[in-house]
Amino acid sequence: MSKPMNYDKWKKIEVSDDEDDTHPNIDTPSLFRWRHQARVERREHRIEEQQEHEKQSKELNERRKKLNEKLKALEEKGGDVSTLKAEKESLEKEERQWKEKDEDIKKQERLRPLDVDDLTHEGKSKTSINKKVTEERPKNMTEEEQAEYYKQFVEKHKDNIKKYGMFRHFEDTQKFLEEHYELVCEETANYLVIWCIDLEMEEKHSLMEHVSHQTMIMQFILELSKSLKIDPRQCVRPFFTRMKTADQQYKQGFSEELQAFRERVQTRAQQKVADAVKQYEEEERQKRLGPGGLDPVEVMESLPKELQDCFESRDIALLQETLSKMPRDEAANHLDRCIKSGLWVPNAKDAEGDEEEETKAEEQNEEKFTRDVQKLQVE
Repeated sequence: MSKPMNYDKWKKIEVSDDEDDTHPNIDTPSLFRWRHQARVERREHRIEEQQEHEKQSKELNERRKKLNEKLKALEEKGGDVSTLKAEKESLEKEERQWKEKDEDIKKQERLRPLDVDDLTHEGKSKTSINKKVTEERPKNMTEEEQAEYYKQFVEKHKDNIKKYGMFRHFEDTQKFLEEHYELVCEETANYLVIWCIDLEMEEKHSLMEHVSHQTMIMQFILELSKSLKIDPRQCVRPFFTRMKTADQQYKQGFSEELQAFRERVQTRAQQKVADAVKQYEEEERQKRLGPGGLDPVEVMESLPKELQDCFESRDIALLQETLSKMPRDEAANHLDRCIKSGLWVPNAKDAEGDEEEETKAEEQNEEKFTRDVQKLQVE
């Protein structure tokens, strides 16, 4: 599973009341009711302000319409339009003030923190979850039970998870999740993360980046659910509503978190590939080990150049001559390691039989060298 993400972008969310610590002597239910009432009053004030702003817009439009009619009438009669100059300047000033206030209201709305009421109620619409259709995740499972539950979940929903992973646009993703609420859970997020790592290991970088976008959406929804302590399925619509109406700051935060996730996926994939290569090399090394437990490749690379040439050319006479020129202890050490690694097999003729292409002279030479080796080891 991926490293827990830092969701600083959601710090503006006013989390559920029951997350706050209160003094034991405080009447907690009353405090919660008071906080809820405060939120309601803020909402009502905001609605009244918006309604008043819209009312002012209608009044300005009506005044602009009447002023234009007066100007047109004067022009047709050849009258002096300068008589309406003061009224025109006053109206233009009020229109500029209204536009400035309108921009300010829009900015405040974009930056306004989500509260619990926003997340559980979106206007007059409501997120309805059919509990008979969606499955409930068992609670307090052991590690073995969690592993088994994950396995069964993936077997049942793998096709839909992959379909979800291939969407790109927020609208399509939201629609699909609202049709498949059972996918909004940790198991889906876990599968998506593993899928991203596998794609990166397979060097399917573009597809990994595509799926990682959908993975991040699921991670955000789940983290939002944890922060608010509500069912993650209830966070689907609020999340997409926020993302579609968010200002550049929110969208930039999502993009930065997505990029950080992709970098973690790439790092993890590289590590898994390195581990796989290391495991393969170790398995191959174990297969190569000689009767004494030494790796012939490692022993061969550690031999002096002149001894390496002897083994590469399979020249027994040259090997015998080269060893005879070395100090006895050094030669004995090299021979011992060659035997333990399987580079040299004493009495190979007895073990494998004669090779048809070997000459009698070569057989006699090898037998003599074997006796010399055994004698050298004893001494």
